[in-house]
Amino acid sequence: MSQRHPGPAAGFPADSHVHSEWSWDAGRRGADMVGTCARAVEIGLPALAFTEHLDLTTWGDFTAPPLDVDGYLGAVARCRDMFPSLRILTGLELGEPHWHSDAVAKLLAGGDFERVIGSLHSVPVDGGLAEANRAFGTLPADRIVRDYLLEIPRLVAGSDDFEALTHIDYTARRWPASEGPFDPYRFEEEFRLALRSLADSGRALEVNTTVPLSPVILRWWCEEGGPAVTFGSDAHSPEDLARGFPDAVAMAEASGFRPGHRPYDWWTRA
Repeated sequence: MSQRHPGPAAGFPADSHVHSEWSWDAGRRGADMVGTCARAVEIGLPALAFTEHLDLTTWGDFTAPPLDVDGYLGAVARCRDMFPSLRILTGLELGEPHWHSDAVAKLLAGGDFERVIGSLHSVPVDGGLAEANRAFGTLPADRIVRDYLLEIPRLVAGSDDFEALTHIDYTARRWPASEGPFDPYRFEEEFRLALRSLADSGRALEVNTTVPLSPVILRWWCEEGGPAVTFGSDAHSPEDLARGFPDAVAMAEASGFRPGHRPYDWWTRA
């Protein structure tokens, strides 16, 4: 049984990146929308956004199952009735939206999504695409990270459908131990290019706490003109809700970011 982490103190921000059983990859990990809402109330989290996966990219011979939008929105409505003190936002995590603009536009037009985040999960391998963290062992580790980061400016330029970019350090999650600790300075030029493109678009950077975001990357975000941050645990189970938030919030505050009037507002630079 997994150990529960300490809950955040009152006044902490919304967890703006949460998955439930409506995300195709979350059911086997114990995702549970009702259980996650109960966990939020238990730890005093004021708000959360269920940003369910919309992954349209084919990796090898695998394409993710589609999101049942009506079923998902119905589940959110039931949870809002069950947990009236908790602010529950609808949302999506759009994987590679710049490659699937027509399908993304059609889906967004068919539902009321209050928090939409953009993500990149893919890198080129052998003339096709592979899920980035599964490509380690197939390609050199440095190449995977650089290919990943160099695609982000194209993602930003190619899609206006998301408001914040999640897990810019996604490839750090499976960085091979044989390469030593993941060192952002090894990829500073590519990180800065990605961050600058996002900052120039006026969008927010998500401080994703699956692997704690390096303070170095947040400092580069400030230096490149980044206007705002959001916070996301990327939880796929109730126990992971708001994991790492105390440290993430302290880091953001030390970098000059301050909360808005509502707990689910962006944190902007003072």
